[in-house]
Amino acid sequence: MNDLNPPALASDAISTSDDALSQLSQEYDSIQELMALQPPLLQRYLNTLASSLAESLVQGLPQANFKLPDRVVIRVEGAGEPRTLVVPEELREQMVGGFMGRVKRADLRTALRQRLLELEQHQDPAVAASAVLLRYAIVTHLIYNMLPSGRTVTYVAGEGEEIASLPLVDELEPESAITASTDAIVEEGAFEDGRGELLVPYVPYARRFYLPQWVAFDGHDQMVVNSISEAEAHIASMQRYLFILHASVGIASYMVADSVYQQKRYGMMGQLVNQGRALARYEVRQIIQTIQRRAAAQDLNRGLSLSLPYFNEQDLAIVTYDFEVIPSGRIMFVKAFVVRAAREQQAKVAQDTRLSPSTRKHLIEELQMLERAFL
Repeated sequence: MNDLNPPALASDAISTSDDALSQLSQEYDSIQELMALQPPLLQRYLNTLASSLAESLVQGLPQANFKLPDRVVIRVEGAGEPRTLVVPEELREQMVGGFMGRVKRADLRTALRQRLLELEQHQDPAVAASAVLLRYAIVTHLIYNMLPSGRTVTYVAGEGEEIASLPLVDELEPESAITASTDAIVEEGAFEDGRGELLVPYVPYARRFYLPQWVAFDGHDQMVVNSISEAEAHIASMQRYLFILHASVGIASYMVADSVYQQKRYGMMGQLVNQGRALARYEVRQIIQTIQRRAAAQDLNRGLSLSLPYFNEQDLAIVTYDFEVIPSGRIMFVKAFVVRAAREQQAKVAQDTRLSPSTRKHLIEELQMLERAFL
C-alpha cells in the first residue's frame, strides 16, 4: 500500500477554485474526445495495459514495464479528418521504478506519473498522445473497475463537523441494498410470530450507507459484525478504497471533474468517517471497562498511562492520544485521578490547532466519556 498512501491524506482529496475546476473539466473533456477517436482495438490495448499498471500500483510493486501502442489517432487543428500517427518503435518500450526509483526514494505511483508527464511533453506528437491516452486509461481503470459502486446516499454534517458523515434516511425509500448471496444476516420477524427467522440483507442502519457490506457499527456504536478484527478489516477496506481514489487524482488531477469519482468519494468518505469514529468510541469503552476491572482487582496502584484511540480526519485513520493519568510509583488508584486527567486533556485538545475542529470535537467527546465513567 506504499504507493497509495500519501504523506498526509487530507479529508478532501483536492480543493480547487471554480476557475481551476473549470480548466480541469475542459482538460478532462478533451482527453475523453481523444480516446473516443481511437479504434476499438487500440482502446482495448490501452485498457489492458492500464489494467496491468494499475494492479502494479495497488500491489506496491517496485517497478513496472509497459509498451506504448504502435499508433494513435489525433485530430490536427485546421485539418478535416483525424490522422493516424505511428509511434517510433525505439520509443515504445518504457520502464519506471526499479533501482533508480529506490535511489530517488520515489514510489511507483510518483515514478509512473513523472514518466508519463515527460512523455506527454515529447516532441513526437504520436508519443505525446499515446502517453496522454495511457494516463487516462490507468486512472479510469482505478476508479471505474477496481472500486465497487454503491448506493445513492445523502449524508449530513453534525454540529461543528466539516465532513458530512451522518446518513440521512428517506422514510419512503424501500429497504434494499447491493447484496450478494453471502451478504444476508438473520433477523427475527417482529410481526410474524411462528414464522421463525428472516434472512435480510444487512441491518437496517447499514443500508443507509454507500457500501453496506463494510458497515461494522450501528447508530449506537454497537458492533454488527462478529469481532473487532472484522470491524478493523472493514475500516481497512474503506481506507484502501479512498487511497485508490486519491492515487488516481494524484496521477491525473483532471479526474476531480469525473462524476463517478465524485460520487464514489462522497459515498465512501462519509462512511469511513462515520465508522472510523464509531470504532474509536467502541475501543474507548473497552479501555474504560479494562480500567474498571483492574481497579476493582487493586491492579492499578503502580501508575496509569492511557493511549486513547480516535479517528483523525486528516489521515483518515485511527491514531492514539497518549497521556499520563497517575505517575509511576506506589500510588493508590482513585477514580478522581482519571476525572482530573480527562478534564486537563480536554483543555489541551481544545487548543491543539494541529487537529481539525471536528477531530478535536470527536476526541474531546471521547475524553468526556472517560470522565463520566469515573465521576
